[in-house]
Amino acid sequence: MPHYIWELKSWPELRWDAERLLTPLASCRKRQGAFLAGVAALGFETPDAVDAQAEVLIEEVVQTSAIEGEALDRERVRSSVAAHLGLPIAGLRPADRPSDGLVQVLLDATLHHDATLTAKRLKGWHAALFPTGYSGFYRITPGKWRTGPVRVLSGPASKETLHYEGPPAQSLNGEMAAFFTWWKASLGHMDGILRAGLAHLRFVTIHPFEDGNGRLARTLTDMALAQDEAVRARFYSLSAQIMQERQDYYAVLERTQKGDGDVTDWLVWFVGSMDRAMARSEGLLGRVLGKAAFWRRHAATPLSERQRKVLNRLLDAGQDGFEGGLTNRKYVGMTKTAPATAQRDLADLVAKGVLRARPGGGRSASYEVAF
Repeated sequence: MPHYIWELKSWPELRWDAERLLTPLASCRKRQGAFLAGVAALGFETPDAVDAQAEVLIEEVVQTSAIEGEALDRERVRSSVAAHLGLPIAGLRPADRPSDGLVQVLLDATLHHDATLTAKRLKGWHAALFPTGYSGFYRITPGKWRTGPVRVLSGPASKETLHYEGPPAQSLNGEMAAFFTWWKASLGHMDGILRAGLAHLRFVTIHPFEDGNGRLARTLTDMALAQDEAVRARFYSLSAQIMQERQDYYAVLERTQKGDGDVTDWLVWFVGSMDRAMARSEGLLGRVLGKAAFWRRHAATPLSERQRKVLNRLLDAGQDGFEGGLTNRKYVGMTKTAPATAQRDLADLVAKGVLRARPGGGRSASYEVAF
């Protein structure tokens, strides 16, 4: 009796209950339309949109690695993203090779989402993920299909739990050839969100590489969604949402891979996760839109470089992200200026209608942006 879906006679054909998907898919499509309309209002190529893209890409890189238990330095990721998107990099820590490799892979997948997906391209992505030829302490062969078995385990070495075992290595050429054929044939011939979910599931089930399969599955998901939306940038991070729901992600994935070929539960979870990812990013988009509107309104307001620096910090954090508001002491810390100068700057910003005083006063005075 088959234990995994790739052992079924019907594999790689999968089935699902379209009726169960109607409501979650309609909800996701509605949010997607509103979300992309908000981005379009910002202008896909404007500096503000590029800033939003950068923040989402940083989050995607950090979180897709965190799902695999790898903690990347966010500032090094930021440096890599800034360099590739043409943003200022002064003061940032230099990017490291693993971070830069993943940034390049994700950008290639989305900026060039209409380019043909081939074994050569996919193997190139894998090589970029492992520039040293090591995954942690283990030597691997980057840019090559695995040549041995793959098993997904958890728990201590003496009491490991087997969650999944991939197809034998000798079948990988045929498995991946079928995947590339399906990828090309399905584009434009099925719902794009469902196609993204199926691509993720099929790839991670084949597990063609020694390591990095999860990151590449999520990269292919981003590429499929970019094709669906016809947008060369991502403005919401599915990986960040998966990280939030990591236990559910692994649980539904394991059930599906050990199932009978019905992938409805997986697709319901995937569509819902995408819906929640966009909801999560609406706050980021709102801050970017608010920041753009703020600077349009104050385009002619005379401000010093110190004041602009502090205002940008406030706008990037959002009103809820700058705990306790802006105080004289925080202004001094950010600008390295004297307390008296800081107080004059703050009073000037209030007089110009840029800041407003929060409740309280005297020595505990604090301020917030006057949107």
